[in-house]
Amino acid sequence: MGQTVIITGASRGIGAATALLAARHGYAIAVNYLRQQATAEALVAQIRAAGGEAQAIQADIAQEADVLRLFQQAEQMLGPLRGLVNNAARLETQMRLDQMGADRLQRVFATNVIGSLLCAREAVKRLSTRHGGKGGAIVNVSSAAARLGSANEYIDYAASKGAINTLTLGLAREVAAEGIRVNAVRPGFIYTDMHADGGEPGRVDRLTPQIPMQRGGQATEVAEAILWLLSDAASYTTGSFIEVSGGR
Repeated sequence: MGQTVIITGASRGIGAATALLAARHGYAIAVNYLRQQATAEALVAQIRAAGGEAQAIQADIAQEADVLRLFQQAEQMLGPLRGLVNNAARLETQMRLDQMGADRLQRVFATNVIGSLLCAREAVKRLSTRHGGKGGAIVNVSSAAARLGSANEYIDYAASKGAINTLTLGLAREVAAEGIRVNAVRPGFIYTDMHADGGEPGRVDRLTPQIPMQRGGQATEVAEAILWLLSDAASYTTGSFIEVSGGR
C-alpha cells in the first residue's frame, strides 16, 4: 500500500487532474465523489491501468457522517493517510446577492466551508504527531474569486473561498509543530465543467481578455501546484498560497 491521499470532489476537473498526477507520483488515491459514480470509477480504472492504486468512495462532505465514513474507508482500503486535498466545492447559478435565497447560501457554505473544515479536522486527527500520527500535508483549493469578489456572479462562492483562505492560515499555525503543513492554491479561470454549473460553459473564453497571460488555465496546471505542496519538496512551506491565475 502506498501513501494515501484523499482528494474530495475528485471525479472531474481539478480533482481528477490531481488524482492522476498524484498517482503517477506514487500516492494511493481515495477518489471522493458525490454523484458521478461512473466518472469516478472510470478515473480509478485509468489510474490502475497505469499501475497506480486508487479507490472511488462516495461521500457528501457537507454531511459529518459521510466525512467520517470517507476517512475510515480510505484508510481501510488504501492504508494510512498521508495527505488531504480539500477540493470539493459547490457553485450555483450566476446571480446578484439581492437575488440569492438563504437555502442557496446554506448549500454553498455547507459544502465549501463546513465540509472543508470537517475533512481538515479528520485529517488532523490522523496526521498530527499529537494524536500519534507521522505528519503529512493538507492542500486547500481556494480561488482567485476570494480576492476578486465575483461581483454580479458568485459573491457567495467567493465568500466561501475567503473562509478557506482563513482556514489555511489558522490551521497552518495551529498544527505546524505537529508535523502537518497546510497550504492552498488559488486557481483563476480554469477550463473545467464547473462553469456549466453556474450557467455559462463558455465563461473562461469570455473573460480571457481580462487575464494578463491572455488564456485560461488547464486543470493539470493547478494539479502541478497542488502536488508540489503535498510533496516533501515543500517541506518548509506552510500557511502559503500559490496563485494559479495567469497573473490576474
